[in-house]
Amino acid sequence: MKQLLILSGKGGTGKTTIASAFIKLADAKAYADCDVDAPNLHLITRLPSFNDLGTRSKSPISVTGNVIITGWNSQPEKTDYYGLPKADINTELCTQCDQCTKNCRFDAIKAEEHYKVDPFACEGCGVCEYICPAEAIILKPAVAGELMLYSDEEKAFSTAKLKMGSGTSGMLVTVVKKQMKSAAADAGLAIIDGSPGIGCPVIASLNGVDMVLIVAEPSISGISDMERIINTASKFGTKTAVCINKYNTNIENTEKIEEFCKKQGLPYIGRIPFDSNAVKAINNGQTIVDIDCASGTAVKEVYHKTMTLLFEKGGG
Repeated sequence: MKQLLILSGKGGTGKTTIASAFIKLADAKAYADCDVDAPNLHLITRLPSFNDLGTRSKSPISVTGNVIITGWNSQPEKTDYYGLPKADINTELCTQCDQCTKNCRFDAIKAEEHYKVDPFACEGCGVCEYICPAEAIILKPAVAGELMLYSDEEKAFSTAKLKMGSGTSGMLVTVVKKQMKSAAADAGLAIIDGSPGIGCPVIASLNGVDMVLIVAEPSISGISDMERIINTASKFGTKTAVCINKYNTNIENTEKIEEFCKKQGLPYIGRIPFDSNAVKAINNGQTIVDIDCASGTAVKEVYHKTMTLLFEKGGG
């Protein structure tokens, strides 16, 4: 399975819009949304939104619009994701000696009528459990998010959503990718929509992929963040290419990005214009290649160049 990861140095570059177009053009059998802090690929695909997925019922949900991946219209398979454990105080055993509050560097334990743990502040380090003379504190597994898998006989879409205030986003991304590969083991191509930035989710997304496509934005911050994500990807020795979205919003900066790629020896595979029709397509649950528009035409060219680079001999 060849894995193509689509990244951006900052949010708002149009990364997910381009990822959804690639999925449609490739008729991808395996794909994933690894932006677990704020997943949104399901919105473009017109799959049931996470706000609709409040239960574990398998009953069908009515979905309108053009579902770009397949005819899924039912709940995904959902699994709790356990991150770091959280401390729990047995008030019956607690002697209120105050050792836990004195030694908690995260100020996660509050001495009120009964000592209690703030689950948002607790990092699960285990110091309180270790020093408690009454053995009143134990670490308990804590649900940190939810894995979701949409699949049928042919295709699989893996994603997840991290709970507010939870850490271990990188670990969750790793599980999302494993879930995708397990559900679509025979797929020849996987397209992964990554997180913006260079944090833990991005590091986990980069592991094991064959190629990274970086979506750059022609702004001052866009250029700076592009350079950071290129540097991060280079640490993994991963083949990297760059395209520019909304290039016509600043031609001068677009040319700076193109010159940067030339000097760095990075494959530069095209420009995509700012296009108000792209917004209309997304609001209708379509990709930009489902309609006749300038951005859709440009992204098709970027897609074909990307696939050529990904599958070229010696391409990983």
